[in-house]
Amino acid sequence: MTSFTQSERRASIGLAGVFSLRMFGLFVILPVVALYADTLPGGESATLIGLAIGIYGLTQAMFQIPLGRLSDFWGRKKTIYLGLCIFIVGSLVAAWADSLLTLCVGRAIQGAGAVSAAVIALNADLTRDEVRTKSMAVIGITIGFTFILSIVLGPVLDGFVGLPGIFLITAFLTCLSMAVVYFYVPDPEPTSKRGEDVPVKLKVILCNRDLLRLDFGIFSLHGILMAMFVSLPFILSGLEGGLISWQFYLVVMVSSILIMLPLMMVSEKFGHRKAIFLLSIMMIVAAELLLGIFNFGQLGLGLALILFFGAFNLLEASLPSWVSRVADSKSKGTALGVYSTGQYLGTFIGGVAGGWTYQHYSGQGVFIFCAVWALVWLFASAKMSDSGSRISQ
Repeated sequence: MTSFTQSERRASIGLAGVFSLRMFGLFVILPVVALYADTLPGGESATLIGLAIGIYGLTQAMFQIPLGRLSDFWGRKKTIYLGLCIFIVGSLVAAWADSLLTLCVGRAIQGAGAVSAAVIALNADLTRDEVRTKSMAVIGITIGFTFILSIVLGPVLDGFVGLPGIFLITAFLTCLSMAVVYFYVPDPEPTSKRGEDVPVKLKVILCNRDLLRLDFGIFSLHGILMAMFVSLPFILSGLEGGLISWQFYLVVMVSSILIMLPLMMVSEKFGHRKAIFLLSIMMIVAAELLLGIFNFGQLGLGLALILFFGAFNLLEASLPSWVSRVADSKSKGTALGVYSTGQYLGTFIGGVAGGWTYQHYSGQGVFIFCAVWALVWLFASAKMSDSGSRISQ
């Protein structure tokens, strides 16, 4: 297996750190934002609470392609700095919000700092083809473990500094990520020296069926996650006895790793990527059906969530790597902008749809909705190519 050069190792580790700091800000609020929003003026509407959770994804989806395209022409690092500055402004607005509507505005501004595509494209610029999948796997695994850590730390930080304090911490971590990009991540070659990197047309990227299936996959994965976290905090807080919130999430997340790691080994070491990919979606369907049909106590709820998050963490880690194999080396910013747009559009739709469903059909209805969504995803992925078809002009 080809090893990283020192520059490639710095790029992979540094950009994984940038991703983890950014994604921490998204994930860490999930266990607590619905409960906090419920205390603000306007918090009597579950739909509006869902909007506060999901509107971040709407503005992310709106700006991923423009900023990804901008990074192709203006430069990766300049675009990343711009997006991170916007995210900091949004974090400060959300921290000082005195109503649910203002919280929504802050979350929307946060989302406008859409740098995911530019970060992944910069990684592609700084790594060779033969190590790019491994580099993307480093980023994907980092995101997965960041998710685990943030879900556990969310209730703990909420107990010390509250949700406004969490937003301030997020702003500080974003400043750190800017320093990582500036001081640690290598600079890419000027565009003029990368003559082969002539952007392909957007319609060419949108016509690749395997890439579209992966786009729908990340759309569904994050949509289902956001819908669940509209109702899950309320359901967990209503259970009597058992573990407190952060302990519950810690047990669930650590246990989910025991499911994720063996599946990841089978997928990567033995090459059964498609089979494990489809199995992971089936696990999500099964977990959602269990949550939707049965009225569990904390133990049953925890077992179903361990099944869900085992699959979620695997998919969160493997999808970026798979996209890197399908996406052409040309115009990575644009191609990955489409992928990231799918991810954050799912965040928005999942949050809003989950809030609406919870308001009209209760928490159990949210889980049934997620199960149906995952089934659609499963059928859409059945014809996915195991190797992926490259984009071409």
